[in-house]
Amino acid sequence: MLQKSRCLAILSLVLLWGCNSDTGTEATPEVVFRHALDNASTGLDPAQAATVTSKFLVLNLYDTLYRYKYLARPYEIMPNLAESMPKISADGLTYSINIKPGTYFNDDPAFPDGKGREVVAEDFVYSIIRQFDPQTLANGAWLWADQISGLNEWKQQGSDYSQAVAGLTASDRYTIKITLKQSNPFFIHTLAQGFAAIVPKEAVQKWGKEFASRPVGSGPFKLKSFNSSEAILVRNQNFRKESFSINSEGGNLEDHPELHSLEGQQIPLADQVEIYFIADESARWNALQSDAVDSITAPPTLFPSILSATKGVKLTPELAEKYNLLASREAGFVHLDFNLDLPEIGYHPDPVKNQANKALRCALRKAYDWDARNAVFSTNTGIVFAGVVPPVVAEFDPDFAPESILRDVSGAQKLLQQHGWSAENLPILTYGFTSSVTERQMFEQFRGFLVDIGYPAEKIHARSFATFGDFMRAVSENSIHIIPSGWEMDYPDASDTLQLFYGPNRTPGANRANFNDHEYDQLFQQARHLLPSPQRQEMISRLNQIVTDACVSISGLARTRAFIWNKRARVVPDRAFTGGYFLRFASVDKAP
Repeated sequence: MLQKSRCLAILSLVLLWGCNSDTGTEATPEVVFRHALDNASTGLDPAQAATVTSKFLVLNLYDTLYRYKYLARPYEIMPNLAESMPKISADGLTYSINIKPGTYFNDDPAFPDGKGREVVAEDFVYSIIRQFDPQTLANGAWLWADQISGLNEWKQQGSDYSQAVAGLTASDRYTIKITLKQSNPFFIHTLAQGFAAIVPKEAVQKWGKEFASRPVGSGPFKLKSFNSSEAILVRNQNFRKESFSINSEGGNLEDHPELHSLEGQQIPLADQVEIYFIADESARWNALQSDAVDSITAPPTLFPSILSATKGVKLTPELAEKYNLLASREAGFVHLDFNLDLPEIGYHPDPVKNQANKALRCALRKAYDWDARNAVFSTNTGIVFAGVVPPVVAEFDPDFAPESILRDVSGAQKLLQQHGWSAENLPILTYGFTSSVTERQMFEQFRGFLVDIGYPAEKIHARSFATFGDFMRAVSENSIHIIPSGWEMDYPDASDTLQLFYGPNRTPGANRANFNDHEYDQLFQQARHLLPSPQRQEMISRLNQIVTDACVSISGLARTRAFIWNKRARVVPDRAFTGGYFLRFASVDKAP
């Protein structure tokens, strides 16, 4: 429950559209942790949890079989609803997983007498196969397509839930058996994703589309309220008995003395978690300073005023008295994709026009100034790199294709001229983004880069959207030529970014560029099933080269993430692989 004074404070900052007042007779929660995210959630159905914000919420309202250890770096997988790590056959194809008995879905009218029932193995089976039901409008099927035996065929045969999937079965009430088509050393990571969260069939069937706003899960929290401004989560009193252990989470007392007082406490550590969706960067910073929230991801545009030195990424002495800061390289990257489905800039049946379109894309990439983007919007704290394999993964090659990230105005102009492009016949380009001051400024910078090579400013159109969901719908409808993207990785391997250009993942999947290349698709299918090796590294390099040579994307920049939180908050925030999961461990000292 929001206290009236804090509601007014947030309203005065124009952070929220309104406050909830469904207090009833509930007791005031003792420990409340408040966190701000930069975009609103697009929904709470795990099958559609394709955004960072939605994933944050889903991972706390539902259970996944596995999760990432809270404090371990590099990131490590551990059991969550599963009793232990899977038993894997010698050939790497069959996984046997036992789930913990005694875990229950929340009470809901979808169940007989409104009483939540026990979570069983069959619920996991249902949660995965519904990703392959076209009626679900799922975003996560790419994680298991062409991997689990029989799933693709189940979809092709009409998504009939009465028919079994050969490679995905419940051996008994608490045992799951998964059979893969090919071994995949990173398969277990897919079972820690928000897409893999376990849902009850009864609730999906009863609520239909409403299920996206009235979740029925078995996670550490239940949903109290949810709108375009905020999500309020309260402790699930029926959550299984688990306690916090620094060592079990991959940490140690020496590195995390501030967490020592939490040792042994029951999870979740907070009675209530409040997530505020604050797109405006200044407003998000003001929310922290006014104590309306406990933690934020610091806006890079404000680094000059809040950091004492960008090289060390340290707070100014004044701010350091009240706040903690943790800086890390983002698990992902910023890039701009060309929508190849649009014949003005993408694939064209006329071979000459098709080649001219490729030259146009390459010229626009030459026009882009990543150093200026890094300086203006990341205060030079990011890493500019070539290709689509970012610095956070082991497969990153710092020497890859350096020419693709160098700004070359004269080279861009020459390329346009060679392929018959002029100010008169250059196409109108639509650049889409979610409405905010910063996104508008990024568009203006982009347009300025193109004007420098002779592209008429009046042919570069901005198209802003009120919400990220609206933006994504426009992308899926193929109405945007230039698609700025910030990809947050699902798991720590290059295959997670390379799948962004895998043909079968085309929109509404993660392949927003709608790239379609036979060699790429064949090679990707081979590489993702191999263990780390020189052969796999060579394949990944080739995949990176294919995308780069086709000028599919303008890439890229790996930003620095700076998390800032009030010293009263006992937490280690994250936005990478433990993003979302960390909320169950967040706590706040009670006010004196």
